[in-house]
Amino acid sequence: MTAGDNTNAGGSDRHVPVLLAEVLAHLEPAAGQVIIDGTFGLGGYSRALLDAGASVIGIDRDPNAVIDGQPMVSAYDGRLQLVLGRFGDLDEIAAGQGHDKVDGVVLDIGVSSMQLDEAERGFSFRFDGPLDMRMSQEGPSAADVVNTMEARDIARIISVLGEERRAGAVARAIAQDRVAKPYLRTSELAGLVERVVGKKPTDPIHPATRTFQALRIYVNQELDELGRALAAAERVLKPGGRLVIVAFHSLEDRIVKRFLADRSEVRAGGSRHLPERVLAAPTFTLMSKGPVVAGYEETSRNPRARSAKLRAGIRTEAPSRPFDARAAGVPALPEFKVARS
Repeated sequence: MTAGDNTNAGGSDRHVPVLLAEVLAHLEPAAGQVIIDGTFGLGGYSRALLDAGASVIGIDRDPNAVIDGQPMVSAYDGRLQLVLGRFGDLDEIAAGQGHDKVDGVVLDIGVSSMQLDEAERGFSFRFDGPLDMRMSQEGPSAADVVNTMEARDIARIISVLGEERRAGAVARAIAQDRVAKPYLRTSELAGLVERVVGKKPTDPIHPATRTFQALRIYVNQELDELGRALAAAERVLKPGGRLVIVAFHSLEDRIVKRFLADRSEVRAGGSRHLPERVLAAPTFTLMSKGPVVAGYEETSRNPRARSAKLRAGIRTEAPSRPFDARAAGVPALPEFKVARS
């Protein structure tokens, strides 16, 4: 997986899963265990878990990933169950495969190199292709969003999910220009954003990066799915089970950090004026105080690893709790709807 649209997010290292050694060290896979790989992708984590002796429930919302993974299903003689679905439903998917509880869950958040490298999927402006971006290949596409939603809603999406400072200007330009000709190709939208935002030779990223990232996250409801997946992992992990998440962007990592911090707290601090507020028993024990990041050797070999942050927790015996998406940092965004003519 990788964050955003990075020209380094492919190439010779496209099959190398990021932080693989660290993921395995935190999960400690072994024979007899059942581990959910909620973001199967190219199968890098799943293969390593299977080679360590564990059984794996692989989940991916992209039909192409499930089709391409069938040779792995055959090769591991029944120890890999590969399911088309969303990782926000991972507890229900596990139950459907005969496992009410599992020993581990791993999530690699973002878009896969496989998707970025396929021009016809429309995730990247590095290649001209249809403005699509749908991981599941169904529902509203990025073209639907930019060509039919109100400018103010497009601006909020780009501002919140892309952290683009000129989101308003980009949205207004889209709304003005689409009257004459809708935006149907990645190159067309990238050209507009570059014209509006401007490009300096010293800029480390292309000016369309943030806008494309925002549209991709919105189209696939990635942050909402992440929140649902964290809550589902809490429900499905057995005591002593391990949750490992690798995130590539601050928006994703912030949600993971808040979730694990909240779930590992025993009490909130009081003051001399207010009594200490006792919270519910913690559902996770943190495996490290801060994020685990890739070392120099890996980042030199695989530039995609530079922005990766791994966070992990061990499930306690405490019952799972209701999940508050907004408190965890999942933003409220406008619903998809066609603008008034």
